[in-house]
Amino acid sequence: MTEHLTPHEGRKAPAARPTAPADPRGALLRSPQTPQGARDTSPGASVPPTSEHSQPSASEPDPGRPRPAPDGVPAQPGPSGPPDGEERRTGRPRPPGSGPTAMRRDGDRLRFVGAATRRIARGIDLDEIVMGLCRATVPTFSDAILVYLRDPLPVGDERPTGPLVLRLRRTDRLRSIEEGAEEPDTDGGTLPSLQVVQPDITDVMGTAELCEVRHGGALAEVLRGVRPVFADSAAARAALPELLGEGRTVPTGRRAILAPLRGRRRVIGAAVFLRRPDRPAFEADDLLVAAQLATHSALGIDKAVLYGREAYIADELQRTMLPETLPRPTGVRLASRYLPAAETARVGGDWYDAIPLPGSRVALVVGDVMGHSMTSAAIMGQLRTTAQTLAGLDLPPQEVLHHLDEQAQRLGSDRMATCLYAVYDPVSHRITIANAGHPPPVLLHLGGRAEVLRVPPGAPIGVGGVDFEAVELDAPAGATLLLYTDGLVESRLRDVWTGIEQLRERLAATAQLTGPDHPPPLEALCDEVLDMLGPGDRDDDIALLAARFDGIAPSDVAYWFLEPEDATPSRARRLARSALVRWGLEDLTDSVELLVSEVVTNAVRYASRPITLRLLRTDVLRCEVGDDVPQLPRLRQARATDEGGRGLYLVNKMARRWGATRLSTGKVVWFELNRN
Repeated sequence: MTEHLTPHEGRKAPAARPTAPADPRGALLRSPQTPQGARDTSPGASVPPTSEHSQPSASEPDPGRPRPAPDGVPAQPGPSGPPDGEERRTGRPRPPGSGPTAMRRDGDRLRFVGAATRRIARGIDLDEIVMGLCRATVPTFSDAILVYLRDPLPVGDERPTGPLVLRLRRTDRLRSIEEGAEEPDTDGGTLPSLQVVQPDITDVMGTAELCEVRHGGALAEVLRGVRPVFADSAAARAALPELLGEGRTVPTGRRAILAPLRGRRRVIGAAVFLRRPDRPAFEADDLLVAAQLATHSALGIDKAVLYGREAYIADELQRTMLPETLPRPTGVRLASRYLPAAETARVGGDWYDAIPLPGSRVALVVGDVMGHSMTSAAIMGQLRTTAQTLAGLDLPPQEVLHHLDEQAQRLGSDRMATCLYAVYDPVSHRITIANAGHPPPVLLHLGGRAEVLRVPPGAPIGVGGVDFEAVELDAPAGATLLLYTDGLVESRLRDVWTGIEQLRERLAATAQLTGPDHPPPLEALCDEVLDMLGPGDRDDDIALLAARFDGIAPSDVAYWFLEPEDATPSRARRLARSALVRWGLEDLTDSVELLVSEVVTNAVRYASRPITLRLLRTDVLRCEVGDDVPQLPRLRQARATDEGGRGLYLVNKMARRWGATRLSTGKVVWFELNRN
């Protein structure tokens, strides 16, 4: 192959010189070499020709970048400190008393500061940043470090109260062979252990954990000054005993640097860099290095504290907007799970809900606001509140989604979410489902067959101008309906339909363990479903709602239509009495007759159409009276001269629970009595 010279190449580039393996720290510490620009005049050494325009070959190391001395070539003594050619960073044991070489040029310091600040900046939480500072400085810059932080750390514009207290957050140092340890270096390698740790550093590392900074004291003055100082300065000589504790050995001379850690608004701590006596002392330029390390660390700590507080607030905001407990409606058992996303995107907008409806029905809701932010969590709370209000009006599922769509558009043009709204009726054993761009639910039958329900997909909430459809399906007793968000079935490793199929197979396999006649326990089923998540499946938060349909048998339901006439209350009493006799609940006859008479009398007084009377026998006895009047009754205290107004007072005193719900066609007043 013919080599072509560039126009600026006067002659062939010099041959590459043999180099030692690269330093794992990026050659931040270098062994002394022949001074730059000098030529080797030893016998047999060839002097390569030079030219003003000649360029080094690609295999030749950068002459401006420090590198270790080659094996077998003795190193020359440096301008300061002991010779360091006796042992390079190859993993061999160091002779006693040797240590890392001091940085001798501005280029060394710049490269070290760049590598150290990059390592510090990689940290996200507080511990990672503090550890990054320690690992970046020991042993490259110092033999030991102590990091103090305010306790507690202020957040943002928060004004600290009380005295300034510094807590020793972390210490790091080189360990001796006698201690039997090797410290990891900045890039994850290992450092050769030292034979002896000098007593001054050992004593300092056992410093007190807490230090209260006296107002107007020497330590307060140093922290207020912000700039790092040597231990031999007048300010440091008085401040270090206050920081390290009385009776501790305080380093002397330029073998310690006290550097305040100042965040964006205030001092948040201090760092102490230490060197052993057998290592070159700090130089004046090392104060600039310490200042850079302290500044980047303090800003990183500020960032970590703000991030941690924001993540905590968002997580608490989202969790408080989810149901604290699930209701216990008649004819259905419920279980739920919620998992936040991974640390990189922990805030989301997933929610679930179960809302009791008139007629012993229950609304099951699951939704997912698009995005991962506090805004998503806030919008989730607004949509969930809207869904609860709409459910209280007993609107059909498709109407609920329509109003949610309008609400999302009022919140903003880019506020979008998916939602699935289902209403289960335990009397008719039917479920009505409407979908707005959400993954379809899965129904696990009693025999172990898992079925992905075919529901119209619909458009997400917030698109606008889209009609939503509802389908009515069978909900047999013993079946389990699983509602979930896409974080359960979709990730970077699989698409949503692959995840749905895996979910269906997991449910079917779990049901086989309990046999065809017994459904799996609901809580254990939820845990089993979450176990299908792999290590890369936590890109999104997950909401899971499981409903086990028990239903109400037809023999436990008594239902009548009654005309609004004067004789209707007495007829209602007779019908209720006959139902109680049939169910073997004669002990409740007197209470039921009295309460039914009061509620039916109130309905007859104002209704213009036939009223309904329904009794349900479950773990309690429930009575429901419906009419076409939308106004809800109010509990009030009747005066002694009033002829009426005591019906609801009796209901409130005698019933286990009671309530009234407004419907689109009127209202339902209900009460419950214990069977025992």
